[in-house]
Amino acid sequence: MRIAVVALSFSALLLCPAVGQAQEGDAEAGATVFKKCSACHVVDKDQNRVGPSLMGVIGRTAGTHADFKYSNAMVDAGKNGLVWDEATLHEYLRDPKAKVKGTKMVFPGLKKDEEIVNVIAYLKQHPK
Repeated sequence: MRIAVVALSFSALLLCPAVGQAQEGDAEAGATVFKKCSACHVVDKDQNRVGPSLMGVIGRTAGTHADFKYSNAMVDAGKNGLVWDEATLHEYLRDPKAKVKGTKMVFPGLKKDEEIVNVIAYLKQHPK
């Protein structure tokens, strides 16, 4: 009986869209959210601004975009294995200074999961 309850509970977690960061986002809504980021970042071209270009950020090792002067903390995070995927971006976008202590990014983060998921969907539309 306990095994059946545990199995059903686990199945419910896997099927629940609110669990984890495996949600599908709305890229169009993400474009609107990205306006909060656009003062420092671009995503539609490989050009650094105050922050690095986010074109092709999915799969990129942290602190490695060419010709951008990252904080030592971000470079070290990349050297220690931080690669930007949906899960790591979700954590970073929620609270950049908690994810990479010493980052020079001043943006406080996005507090709504829906906004984070949507902006990640938008970023995914801009591979390098």
